[in-house]
Amino acid sequence: MKSRFRWIAALLTILISLFIGFSFNSREAQAAKKDSSVLKIGMEANYPPYNWTQPKKTNGAVPIDGSNSYANGYDVQIAKIIGKRLHKKVVVEKTQWDGLLPALTSGKIDLIIAGMSPTAERRKAINFSEPYRKSTFVVITNKASKYSNAKKLSDFKGAKLTAQQGTLHYDLIKQLKGAKREPAMRDFSAMRQSLASGTIDGYVAEDIEFESYHNVNPNIIAVSLNKMAGFKVDHDDSVTSIGVKKGNTKLLNEVNATLRTISNKKREQLMSQAIKEQPKAGNETKKENWLVTTWKQYGGMIMSGIGMTLLLALVGTVVGFFIGLLIGIVRTIPTPTTRGKRWALNVVKWLLSVYVEIFRGTPMMVQAAVIYYGIAQFWHLNLNRTIAALIIVSINTGAYLAEVIRGGIISTPEGQFEAASALGMTHSQKMWHIILPQAIKNCLPSITNEFIVNIKDTSVLSIISVSELFFVGTTIASQSFKFFPTYLMISAIYLILTFTITRIFNFIEKKLEGKKNYNLMANQVQVGTPKDAGANN
Repeated sequence: MKSRFRWIAALLTILISLFIGFSFNSREAQAAKKDSSVLKIGMEANYPPYNWTQPKKTNGAVPIDGSNSYANGYDVQIAKIIGKRLHKKVVVEKTQWDGLLPALTSGKIDLIIAGMSPTAERRKAINFSEPYRKSTFVVITNKASKYSNAKKLSDFKGAKLTAQQGTLHYDLIKQLKGAKREPAMRDFSAMRQSLASGTIDGYVAEDIEFESYHNVNPNIIAVSLNKMAGFKVDHDDSVTSIGVKKGNTKLLNEVNATLRTISNKKREQLMSQAIKEQPKAGNETKKENWLVTTWKQYGGMIMSGIGMTLLLALVGTVVGFFIGLLIGIVRTIPTPTTRGKRWALNVVKWLLSVYVEIFRGTPMMVQAAVIYYGIAQFWHLNLNRTIAALIIVSINTGAYLAEVIRGGIISTPEGQFEAASALGMTHSQKMWHIILPQAIKNCLPSITNEFIVNIKDTSVLSIISVSELFFVGTTIASQSFKFFPTYLMISAIYLILTFTITRIFNFIEKKLEGKKNYNLMANQVQVGTPKDAGANN
């Protein structure tokens, strides 16, 4: 009976925690709606000199929502000018490039200021302001590359080239006859790493990307495409503008009016300042190695990422366990004799099966994008990133553990059910007192495995910009330009976390096993040693 009350108390604690979390999030969302003094800007904060992430509030940086970090760069300074004119405080919503448009259309941000070109395809979804910068296009390659002296478009024949996913840059590669168009990459950090490691010969970008990268890597060169005969690009594709949600004409007019007050000289001054202040490699002192310097500079961000990863994995596994437990119990209920109850149970089982199949059959990354952006766009519920992440991990884990627990229940020896029936127990009594304790014990290795998987799979939540460990690692790599050491360090942290959790659960399993020579039906003589038996004779 005591164990039963413990289970109920644990379940109620989790449900109350979730209720408080949702209530807090609801109040937070309503407060944010009412707070008209905040201007939410969407950007990657990972594309210097346009925008980047830094751990301290220096050089006019602004806070990144939901973290202890700050954003700075050319885009941030433009945003501050707009915010000052509108009498609003600028807050950056750090968002992956692919998530910028959904974030704007769903109302999670007010403006996109991220070096985005107002292409015809994007204009179908959102409105754009007047341009705030004009660029030329280049192929960035190594000085030692045979393509560094290209004079015409056909000189790139055989070159392995790429560009950022979802941008015009990737389509421009088609104009380079004979070039091999490699798969598009998510950000410039990945392209820089690929160029340095030799997996690509170059990538298409704007001239300002070259200025930024050349500032930290003098061994690269930019081959201008605009000067080559036959290269064509529309005006809208060669400028960068600010994205505004369709229908928000007032804000669009205010943004345009502000941009007209910023002279070309002022814009060039802001860009030069951003290039000068952007994160640089090679700042380590001779007395300290890279690891020590990184922990001094980014240690707080790393610890915050570890904490978020463990929170998501722990809460997701615990809540997912109770979801799976409930579903596993329902799906093993014997078929009722009456038609009405039988029909109702079949409907419930069918709905649960649909839930399990959907969340087991689709990637968590897709689920995160659909839930986080879809709910905001169609139901106008602005979920906090962390709350959304907890929901996603929990329901995904529940779908997997539902099958694990169902398997544990049906694998319990039939004699256990028969013995419980012989004692006059109801189905709920059988499950609660006899079957579930054995099934859960047998499922513990699988539950442990799901916990380990959740620690690693939280990395896919970077699609909604949750600041977990991998997301923080990507940010550090892009700021320090030390890609291999950074990801090696992040891998080591993941290994330490999973190794520690595995050992903790192994200890719990051993404690639950009890004495291996324990026999419920044995008498005192049977469990005694041969020596004891001889003494009795």
